[in-house]
Amino acid sequence: MIAAHLNALVDFCAQRDVGALSRDEVGDVDVAILFGGSILAGGDLFARAIADELAACFMIVGGRGHSTDVLRAAMRRRMGWDDVAGLTEAALFDRYLTERYDVRADLLEHESTNCGNNVRNALALLADKGVPHRRILLIQDASMQRRMDAGFRLLAPAARIVNFAAHRTPVDLIGGELGFRSPPEGMWPVDRYVSMLMGEIPRLTDDGDGYGPAGRGFIAHVTVPERIQQAYEALRRAGVGAPRAADQRWAG
Repeated sequence: MIAAHLNALVDFCAQRDVGALSRDEVGDVDVAILFGGSILAGGDLFARAIADELAACFMIVGGRGHSTDVLRAAMRRRMGWDDVAGLTEAALFDRYLTERYDVRADLLEHESTNCGNNVRNALALLADKGVPHRRILLIQDASMQRRMDAGFRLLAPAARIVNFAAHRTPVDLIGGELGFRSPPEGMWPVDRYVSMLMGEIPRLTDDGDGYGPAGRGFIAHVTVPERIQQAYEALRRAGVGAPRAADQRWAG
């Protein structure tokens, strides 16, 4: 049941509003945004979106945060780069798109350090450049997609958001250990993935300890279904994956 409970969290957190990343499914989009907290596979997805011209403008958002070192390591392994130490998430993904796919984003945001200022900085840059953003396609890591949606619903309530999580990787029990049958490119180590998923449910729960209006006010209200709360509580009682705590280096 542990894998089933974890996959319930994946299904909830890795929000996708359409069945496929195609023009027929997505419709007309002003701007598509890839967030640097994604695994490397998010870059592959974004490259296809650019090649298929799914939006009028393409933007990558991400400075330095809790996942930057993991992304740098993935780029070293996949691309053989040995000069990534000082690069932001946006710079890493933009270079990846250029060298692997010969496509580029239109805008890069290099200063954000967490989901909250990902949203604020993205909206500020779009406004500064005069880019319409009535309809926005968001691509973020599986664990953080629903929270990113809630951040935009709070700060850009007039915008229509289309969510498409970079991946929806299920967890399985393999040889008695949690693992992945077919991990996407740059997939997190399973213990980190589990910790990130477990960390999202307290953040999304709209109570005094959460990030919603009843708590810290970082995101719009999210309704966490009872079955998701039950799955989370069952995992917590079983001692599975301590929730990822907010890293204070990137909280500002």
